[in-house]
Amino acid sequence: MNDVLKITALQTDLHWENPEANHRALGEKMRNAPAADAYILPEMFPTGFSMDAKRLAESMNGPTHQWMKAMARELHAAVGGSVIIEDTGHFYNRFLWVHPYGETDFYDKRHRFTMAGEHHHFSAGKSQTVVDVKGWRVLLQVCYDLRFPVWSRNRGDYDVAVYVANWPEARSAAWSKLLLARAIENQCYIIGVNRVGTDGNQIAYSGHSAMIDPKGEYMVQPLAHSDEALYAGLSKAELLDFRKKFAVLDDGDDFEVRA
Repeated sequence: MNDVLKITALQTDLHWENPEANHRALGEKMRNAPAADAYILPEMFPTGFSMDAKRLAESMNGPTHQWMKAMARELHAAVGGSVIIEDTGHFYNRFLWVHPYGETDFYDKRHRFTMAGEHHHFSAGKSQTVVDVKGWRVLLQVCYDLRFPVWSRNRGDYDVAVYVANWPEARSAAWSKLLLARAIENQCYIIGVNRVGTDGNQIAYSGHSAMIDPKGEYMVQPLAHSDEALYAGLSKAELLDFRKKFAVLDDGDDFEVRA
């Protein structure tokens, strides 16, 4: 287990419905970003937040997954971000987490954004996914999941929660406040990775990505609208010490989440 987990996240603009252009642009940015144990990209990073699932979906053997595997090998690090995936006749907003040794874990977005019609085009995920990164337990979440705290309630089973997003500028205040709330209530590190720019539906995004410690303090918070890489080293010793001294999770309510 590594005491320090190094995370680089890309707050970036995306080429609308153009995976090849996004692969090229993101690959260059990742190579020029601070070296890390994991590189995290926004929600639907190959396409932007498009509802044209049937046309844009890739298989699990498709070009984006292959590109992620190649980048993970090149950078000797995990690479994560969500992709439109077709699997057994269903379409998913799927968070792929590609390990440097070639294996892939994934999480299917549970809460679909009904105001954009996501529920008409994508199937909902039914289970959580916690991945292991050098002894750290990392919970994978996607955008709208952030508004549903029961789904991500920490029962002592993860250390870091990662939210990848295409969260519009019009609701940026909610994004920032909810990221802070998830860190405080779950006594975990939070990595929130949002895009910038304007998508093909003329929706503007301001980013407001953040890395937050378990006390609810910002570790990294870039300027709004900036296209840049965020970097932080997360300390396992500090996390465990805080949880031991202020054992909030021990007093939590028991409950059951039904799919």
